[in-house]
Amino acid sequence: MKVVFPVEYWPTSSTMGLLWKSAASRAGEWKSWKRLIHTNMKKKARRSQETHTNSVQEECCALCRCSDDDPAMFGEKVTLKEHKISVHYFCLLTSCGVYQRGEEDEGIFGFLVEDIKQEVRRSTRLTCFGCKKKGACVGCNVRSCRKMVHFPCGRKQMFVSQFTGLFPSYCPDHSPSQSLCTGLDISLPRSCSICLDSIDPVLSYSILKCPSCHTSWFHRDCVQRQAHSAGLFFFRCTLCNNKEHFQEEMLRMGIYIPERDASWELEANAYAELLEVYKRCDALTCLCNNGRTHSAKSGWFEVVRCRLCGSRGTHRKCSGLKLDTKDWACSDCTQATDGKASLVRSPQGGPRRSLLSKRHRPSVHSSISCKRPSLPERSGSPEDLLQSLVPRLHPPSVQVEVIGDQALSAGLDLVRRADFDPTQTLSVRFKDIDQTPLPNHLWDSDTAKEYFLKLLMQQIQECVVFEGPDGSKNLALDSEALREDLYFDVGCLLALSLVHGGPPVGFFSRALYQCLFNYPANRPLNVTHMTPDTHFTHQVTRITEAESLEELKEVMAVSWEYLELAGCNRPISSLKEREALVEDLVSFTMITRMQLPLQRFREGLQTLGVFDQVQLFPSVFCGIFCEAGDHLTAQTMGQLFTINFSEQEEKLNRETPVVTFWRHFLLECEVGRSSISLQDLLHFATGSAKLPAVSALSSPSISFLHPLAPSLLGFKEGRGVDWRDEGLFPQSEPVSKHLLLPVTSSYQAFKSSMEQAISHHVHLLPTDG
Repeated sequence: MKVVFPVEYWPTSSTMGLLWKSAASRAGEWKSWKRLIHTNMKKKARRSQETHTNSVQEECCALCRCSDDDPAMFGEKVTLKEHKISVHYFCLLTSCGVYQRGEEDEGIFGFLVEDIKQEVRRSTRLTCFGCKKKGACVGCNVRSCRKMVHFPCGRKQMFVSQFTGLFPSYCPDHSPSQSLCTGLDISLPRSCSICLDSIDPVLSYSILKCPSCHTSWFHRDCVQRQAHSAGLFFFRCTLCNNKEHFQEEMLRMGIYIPERDASWELEANAYAELLEVYKRCDALTCLCNNGRTHSAKSGWFEVVRCRLCGSRGTHRKCSGLKLDTKDWACSDCTQATDGKASLVRSPQGGPRRSLLSKRHRPSVHSSISCKRPSLPERSGSPEDLLQSLVPRLHPPSVQVEVIGDQALSAGLDLVRRADFDPTQTLSVRFKDIDQTPLPNHLWDSDTAKEYFLKLLMQQIQECVVFEGPDGSKNLALDSEALREDLYFDVGCLLALSLVHGGPPVGFFSRALYQCLFNYPANRPLNVTHMTPDTHFTHQVTRITEAESLEELKEVMAVSWEYLELAGCNRPISSLKEREALVEDLVSFTMITRMQLPLQRFREGLQTLGVFDQVQLFPSVFCGIFCEAGDHLTAQTMGQLFTINFSEQEEKLNRETPVVTFWRHFLLECEVGRSSISLQDLLHFATGSAKLPAVSALSSPSISFLHPLAPSLLGFKEGRGVDWRDEGLFPQSEPVSKHLLLPVTSSYQAFKSSMEQAISHHVHLLPTDG
């Protein structure tokens, strides 16, 4: 719509001029204002850009010009706001011109700020070999090589920086490398043992391998991240668990290992869930009215946890347990241990690993004098505990040839074989048997093995690694035995003998047993534990028996060489200090100077898991190692034999009273009311007068010898004697350890028959024609 003004309102020529001047003035003002706004906006943008540039510069590392913050790859990134500088730890360590001149709490990890700025100024003149930019501060350690890089660029260019010594770096032309071991028959891996991703089995900058097992290969970035997470104390090969050689090789190949604990150990409350106790009834039918999660403080409805796994529980009432029951094993653990859950008690140290290899050397050795918590003890025989190790034996058998009676030489030849496997059963054969005082039945392999183990135990007791009186031997320090590693071999043979059914050791002194197994726990040794009639014992005894301070000083002056060797040559001001001096001397003589023999002997005993089993139950095994043999009792003899009854009911009824006769006869033999002893009876039945430590064969058995019919015996009635008691005597098969008991009508007839046969066997009574 158009608006038309009347003519009288139209502007004249004079008014038009004024209007044009006014419009021109306003336009100039607008241009000036617009120019001012544009100038202010440009200044504001410039200031914002400068602020952003300064903040970015503060976030970037002053040495590598990189803002990445990856502690595993570049080290910790530290920023000092007051100095407006940030730097990576690895860049500081590998830079050529900066060193730690301050304390750890000064500057950045001991690198002074002025030194860092000086290194930044120095590097601005050097060009990076990788990115071609200025600021390179890491150079090849070879003097003739002029290659310089930023640290991140060096990783891309395959530079190797060693984080040890003077922290040198090497370019690809001069960097260390790894090589394959052509002598080992191993297959090349196809995956990284850390991330499990596929790898090309070619050693290079990005692919490394373990120097010990040669089968663990991994990416460089993977092993660097593992080292950053595990720290110095837990960083090791993921397959062979080697620590010393593995860390040394990784440092050589440019892996940084932080000197701290593992990251999972530094996390606050990382294991808080382990403090939660399982409290739930897992019985098939829970009888508690308050539900399965209810656990009373005591009584029938207290939740008892599985002693083995701890992840199952039950109310006492729900599983039919007694009111005072505290030890209970769930069905899963009972099945896993073949019903022997009570024998698999584990200490606080966690799961055990059996050492079946002869020359295995553990990576960490426990100190002999370390304090260990007292382990739980149980009532049980060492025979049962050793019997649990017998399933580790498996065919085929290994042949042991004994020349004459040289059992120890044959045993040493066995354990020193390159292909020795302790889990194989033993097959013993004696050569030149006519020259050896052996019974004729030793041609049987089982009896030959039993005789071999008996000879072996006797000859071990007399060998050079032991010293002291019979029945109380200590370890002796012998340089030739150390050179030949005889301590390990003897320990291995003792373990083999115990598991394969040999006799008890019986000749260890209490002091030796304490040094090996710390039982009794943490009890100091005294001069009575030292080996009698030795030079060291005489010197300590003289110090102990000194009656005055002057006499004590005279004895110490005479024995100054021994005191100097033991580190005990100190001034004594009173007799009260003598007790501590004697304790130190005994500890040095029996423990400190015997460290290596004890360590190798202990490692030999670990064969077939014997050492671990003894360490779990030291009080139970003390009699096996320290006493001169088990004292036979009627109860022991009764438990030794397995009774095989007849299937016919008529014979079974006659055999049942004979079992009562047998047990009563054992009691009379024990208390001396019989003409024979329990040793005679054992020798008659098994061919040996001593109980084995454990039997790898079937246990001795008993069956019954029934009388023939009266007509076959020509028995006439009216004689007043029961025909069942005529002509019946016990019979034995020592090879199979089988005893036949006569079925008699009365105990007197049974006793008379047993005494006559066994006395005749051991030549205690003259033989009848």
